[in-house]
Amino acid sequence: MTANPIANPPDPAPDPGRPALLVGHGYDLHRLEPLAPEGPGRPFVLGSVRIDHDRGPVAHSDGDALLHAVTDALLGAIAAPDIGQLFPDTDPRHDAQDSREFLSEAVRRVAAAGYRPVNLDATVICERPKLGPHKAAMRAALAALLGLPEARVNIKGKTHERVDAVGEGRAIEVHCVVLLERSGS
Repeated sequence: MTANPIANPPDPAPDPGRPALLVGHGYDLHRLEPLAPEGPGRPFVLGSVRIDHDRGPVAHSDGDALLHAVTDALLGAIAAPDIGQLFPDTDPRHDAQDSREFLSEAVRRVAAAGYRPVNLDATVICERPKLGPHKAAMRAALAALLGLPEARVNIKGKTHERVDAVGEGRAIEVHCVVLLERSGS
């Protein structure tokens, strides 16, 4: 069996001609369904924090929509393949996989490209569960995963005002923006 060139592309060599700053945007959406055995939902994990909820994401991995969006933001900033290309849902190795592994690989690729995260701003959109009681734990977890002080990680919780699948509690949506700086800057 030959190696998948998308899943294992060579790391880009750091390029001193690249800009000092790069911006990446990440987005993810997961359908929320009742938890097993009543439905196909996985336990609700967001920002690597497990939250008690009667619904969970339908996903191949653990379905952590926040970590998926952050992973794509990091990869996008360095013009790397996206999370779906690197960790396809057709690969059984990723079944129920902890999304921290995806994020760790993105952080590794960012460093290999000669950059490091500066800050992260994320917006999580869902009707339930309420995120307020969990934000501090999510910020701390994300800051540790990114190697940042917590003051540089922001997570906002919004509802969708009962409009569409997100507003009806049938989905969760996340947008995030990350700023990278060239290492040694």
